[in-house]
Amino acid sequence: MAEIRIQNVWKTFGKVVAVKDVTLTVEDREFVILLGPSGCGKTTLLRCISGLEQVDRGTISIGGRDVTNLPPRRRGIAMVFQSYAVFPHMTVFDNIAFGLRMKKLPKDEIERRVRDAAALMHIEDLLDRYPAQLSGGQRQRVAVARAIAVQSEVLLMDEPLSNLDALLRLEMRAELKRLFTELETTVVYVTHDQVEAMSMGDRIAVMREGEILQFDTPVRVYDYPADRFIGGFIGNPPMNFLVADVEDGRVVVHGTPIEVPPLVLEHLKPPRTLVGIRAENIELFTEQQEGAIPVQVLVVEPLGSHNLVTARADGDIIKVNTPADLRLAPDQRVWIRFVPEKIRWFDAQTGKALPVDYQAVEAARVG
Repeated sequence: MAEIRIQNVWKTFGKVVAVKDVTLTVEDREFVILLGPSGCGKTTLLRCISGLEQVDRGTISIGGRDVTNLPPRRRGIAMVFQSYAVFPHMTVFDNIAFGLRMKKLPKDEIERRVRDAAALMHIEDLLDRYPAQLSGGQRQRVAVARAIAVQSEVLLMDEPLSNLDALLRLEMRAELKRLFTELETTVVYVTHDQVEAMSMGDRIAVMREGEILQFDTPVRVYDYPADRFIGGFIGNPPMNFLVADVEDGRVVVHGTPIEVPPLVLEHLKPPRTLVGIRAENIELFTEQQEGAIPVQVLVVEPLGSHNLVTARADGDIIKVNTPADLRLAPDQRVWIRFVPEKIRWFDAQTGKALPVDYQAVEAARVG
């Protein structure tokens, strides 16, 4: 078992609180992503798990063993850093074998593990080369192979793909996801790239200012953000937010009453609430429709499968996905309507999600 339990962990650097009372459990063989903007504490938390940083308060256990005060070498982990960190004077084979030789394993065991790890990363034909003869993607594969060759039950990864170009990142995301499914290893993976987080992780811990704001599956983090920050951070484009007036059992956005499911109305208190809606959950019309909000087209971005339209309603900027064959022009007046059951509702002052039972809302619609 390689379950990781983090209990009330704090880490400060002088007056800066990098990790603030974090409690988190990573299940055995789970792939967990620590996601957040630069400076949110995700790398510091990873370094606390690894033992590269000593926690100020709290405890960390791995596989039921308290490792809070143990050095990294005694925690039973492997780690892949943001930089490739491969030894330039060693061949690929020797780089992968380095940790195994430090453990003084038998020569035939080292040979087997190196070749197995290289095969998993599809670099078995590169074992005699030196890092200077490799591409950036190949060097990163060497770094991952070196980590998995040790066969630790826990693998920690600190933005391992951030130095690669977009095409290589796409390739490596698929490779890593396949690899960890095969290895059945417990993985904690740090990134600021929400596409990596959404496509790779079993669960995502969204961090901000040293705290975990939401810890859930990628689908739930995307569909049901716990607050305005998460909705605006996850998704491309991010979730649209508009202030709505609540009056006499109606919800009005920019002077237009919008449809609200009855199960939502009981949670809305005057005078206003915050509406969150994804670009793909907005209908756009070129002619006026009942319950539709008039907006002005600012920019149309053709993206192949669809267009991303940026529009303005008074002072609000709204992003809308439209069919690729819909032709719109800048400054054109159009109308938008929100899919009622896809609206997410937030407190207008705190930005926190309201306690709406969205499954019940959807069930009532289908029923």
